Amino acid sequence: MSIKVNHISKYFGNQQALKEVSFNISEGEIVGFLGPNGAGKSTLMKILTGYLSADEGHAEISGLDLSNKTSDIQKLIGYLPEHNPLYPEMFVREYLNFNAAVYNIDKKRIEEVIKLTGLTPEANKKIDQLSKGYRQRVGLAAALLHDPEVLILDEPTTGLDPNQLVEIRNLIKNIGKKQENGKSGKTVFLSTHIMQEVEAICDRVIIINNGKIVADRKLTEMRKDNEQIIFVEFDYRIEEIALQRIPNLASAKNTGGFSYELIFNTSEDMRPAVFDFAHDNGLKTLQLNHKTKNLESIFSELTQK
Repeated sequence: MSIKVNHISKYFGNQQALKEVSFNISEGEIVGFLGPNGAGKSTLMKILTGYLSADEGHAEISGLDLSNKTSDIQKLIGYLPEHNPLYPEMFVREYLNFNAAVYNIDKKRIEEVIKLTGLTPEANKKIDQLSKGYRQRVGLAAALLHDPEVLILDEPTTGLDPNQLVEIRNLIKNIGKKQENGKSGKTVFLSTHIMQEVEAICDRVIIINNGKIVADRKLTEMRKDNEQIIFVEFDYRIEEIALQRIPNLASAKNTGGFSYELIFNTSEDMRPAVFDFAHDNGLKTLQLNHKTKNLESIFSELTQK
């Protein structure tokens, strides 16, 4: 395993920010870490980088115990914090040279990461002349300089426009991909508020709420879920208990007026069954919309309870 987190808890005074958080991330996985503001995402990421210490539990990175091998672990991690700490008055190549000197890295690695992160056209500019998207690339380049095994990215796409989102998304996916020599790609653990980014980039999603893990699932499993949601509007109100006569119905909820949200535990399209129910009961169907349960709806359910 690249990352092991075992029953980690963290307190700030009387407030418990993390409550016995546990999960494992395998080598080469790209895992999205989701949660509302204040859920504990950044706190856990800072613990994994050694910036903060856990009050209870322990973590391992690439088999090393974070409690006594912090310096060794930090050599294996590339970290991009939420607020990208750049020196705007420095040139891009100058800034990367400065970081390379800190790590005692061969200067040729600078050119490698400039090419890898698509910074070549901007490499001779000052950082304060760059767009937000290119500044994020500079932060990623700095995190990649020492060729880390694990990347921890805290909100890497915050504040980017749609085109920049696509650029950074593709960059992260390429970093995580298996290499041509057969070597596993880098393990990537990233937090974001953008559900589409997780669905486009990640293999798996972990959701945290109020300091507790409330979901940990592979996206392929999520896409195979049988559950579907149908929104229907009739021409007058009907008791929800009467809707239970529709086959495979798991739950029914009136969402206002004559509209209902119907949840079914089957992959079969149940719209014909809803239409037949309306016909058999003398109802007119004014609207009938179908959707499968996606990451955004699951996130809302788990974090609003």
